[in-house]
Amino acid sequence: MVSKNQIKLVKSLQQKKYRSQHGLFVVEGEKGVAELLEEGIKPFKVFVEQSKFLKKFDGAELVLNTELKQMSSLINPNGVLGVFHIPDTKPLKTHDWLLALDSIRDPGNLGTIIRLCDWFGIKNLICSMDTVDCYNPKVLQATMGSIARINVVYLDLTDFLGKTKLPIYGAFMDGESIYNNQLPEKGILIVGNEGNGISDAIELLIKKRIAIPQHGKVTTESLNVATATAILLNEIRRGDIASTKIGSSVTRR
Repeated sequence: MVSKNQIKLVKSLQQKKYRSQHGLFVVEGEKGVAELLEEGIKPFKVFVEQSKFLKKFDGAELVLNTELKQMSSLINPNGVLGVFHIPDTKPLKTHDWLLALDSIRDPGNLGTIIRLCDWFGIKNLICSMDTVDCYNPKVLQATMGSIARINVVYLDLTDFLGKTKLPIYGAFMDGESIYNNQLPEKGILIVGNEGNGISDAIELLIKKRIAIPQHGKVTTESLNVATATAILLNEIRRGDIASTKIGSSVTRR
């Protein structure tokens, strides 16, 4: 039987201050826990409700449904809950595109963006200090395990952009169409806050304003930030494919 102190600890990790204090975070669900373990994220403890999971998760502790409910952030826990050590942040690598988030506040949006980074091979994600914590339970639920493969770095975004030599692209409603731009092999793409967009201080550092053109008579003011990020990353990677094909053609000649 899991102790009251363990339940209290796991429950406290729903709050950022306790995640920072203990250096731990919680992931729920068989798939998410399995992916973090496969990627080498160090486990603190894995709790499972059914004995069938004991074989899959070595060293897991069997708990009652009532105990799992006390630890879980979900209304209906899904049987597996893992507590992991927060990994050390890795140095940023600038040989490829970087995605930077300026004050993203919605956990679901950040989680989806992390998953998009995983899909499009964007290994480094930069977050402003006021962006929602990537170890927030709702963020982790939305990443579907992708958090294990993305290097998420929180820093002073203004300071970083002021020092970088990479070209800086920002997503704006009134920017130039992304489809009319020849994107470089590497750079920084910035997307802004859900309600206010990119902040004035960050806007001053942006070299190129880009946009997703609107088609049809729609009443929405803008796209959801995660949806817009998906479209922009797709264009970045489409440009990579085109450049590779051109390079191969030149080589063959």
